[in-house]
Amino acid sequence: MTSILILNGPNLNLLGTRQPDIYGAATLADIEQMCRDRAKALAVDLGFRQSNCEGALVDAIHAARGTHDGIILNAGAYTHTSIALMDALASVELPAIELHLSNIHAREAFRHTSYIAKVAVGVICGFGPRGYTLALDAMVDHLDRAG
Repeated sequence: MTSILILNGPNLNLLGTRQPDIYGAATLADIEQMCRDRAKALAVDLGFRQSNCEGALVDAIHAARGTHDGIILNAGAYTHTSIALMDALASVELPAIELHLSNIHAREAFRHTSYIAKVAVGVICGFGPRGYTLALDAMVDHLDRAG
């Protein structure tokens, strides 16, 4: 069975209370349940993790090799700073989708640069929590076409 890892970076554990005007009212637990429901409908297994620590995210990406077929990564602010996450994704040779709740291109200029996009098959941003299920659909489609 196809397995997809959804990996969430720094501050996403605060969803629902952190800047709801930008990130919405849904909690990370709400988003995880949405993803699990969608994964069930798609008949795929799902891993779902969050860490505020860059090294833990790198470790999770490394551990995905041989366990998952693809990675959906909301790296938060690490998107714009982490060569380590970019290198980890490139190293495991799994398709990855970069994901953001907000439209990073409509925000501060520093958010317009992404190290993750350089090694991702695509980027989804600006659709709030719905972006997660869009990313699941896109990853399943990508894996089916690569098949």
